[in-house]
Amino acid sequence: MSISGTDAHAAADPATLPPLVRRALAVARRHGFAYACRPEQGRLLHALAGGAREQIGETGTGCGVGLAWLASGAREGVRLFSVERDAERARVAAEVFADRPEVEVIHGDWRRIEEHGPYDLLVLDGGGMGKTPGDDPADPAGLLTPGGTVVVDDFTPATAWPPLHEGAPDRARLHWLEHVALDTVELRLAEDLATLVGTRRRLASTGTSASSEASE
Repeated sequence: MSISGTDAHAAADPATLPPLVRRALAVARRHGFAYACRPEQGRLLHALAGGAREQIGETGTGCGVGLAWLASGAREGVRLFSVERDAERARVAAEVFADRPEVEVIHGDWRRIEEHGPYDLLVLDGGGMGKTPGDDPADPAGLLTPGGTVVVDDFTPATAWPPLHEGAPDRARLHWLEHVALDTVELRLAEDLATLVGTRRRLASTGTSASSEASE
C-alpha cells in the first residue's frame, strides 16, 4: 500500500479504470482509507494477473483496490485469495467482491495466505515483505508454483549498489533481489516508486539440462 495511493487515482481518467477498481476506490474513500496501491502499481498487477493459470494470492487487502486490479486482469477460472489483518477493512473489502465468487477475502495474520497456496502470482503488500522488525519474509519456494511470480511493492527506486535505506544497505530489497529461489528485477514505475518482481526458478529434473530448462 502506498501513502496517498487512493487519492492518486483521482488523476486518472475514470474511463481507464476497470469498474471493479472504481467500486473499490469508492469504498476506500468512504471509509477514509488513503493507502491503496497507486495506479501505476495497479496496472502492473492487472497485467501480471493475466498470466496466472489457477491461483493468485495477496497480503494486505486494505479496502480491495489492489485486489480489484488483480481480479479485473485475471482470466476466467482463476481463484484469488487476499488476507487483511484489520477486521473492518476485511469486511468492507469482502462486500466489494460479494458478486465475485472467485475472490475470497480472509481476515487474519498474513500467514493465512499459506492455507491456499501455492500461487501462480503472489503480491506481498501487507506482511511477508521483510521490511519491518518482526515481519519475516514469505517463503517463495513454498508459496509459489515453479515459474510463479512474487511482487513486493513500494520501494523508492535504487540509485546505487548496494541499494540503501536510511543510509544503510536495504536488507529487505537485497533479500528479494539475491534470493536463491528467485530471478528478481526492480521495475521503476514512477520517479518515486519501484516494485520488485521475482520469478521462482524451475528446478531441473533428472536428465534435464540447464540449457533445455532455460528454453522452456
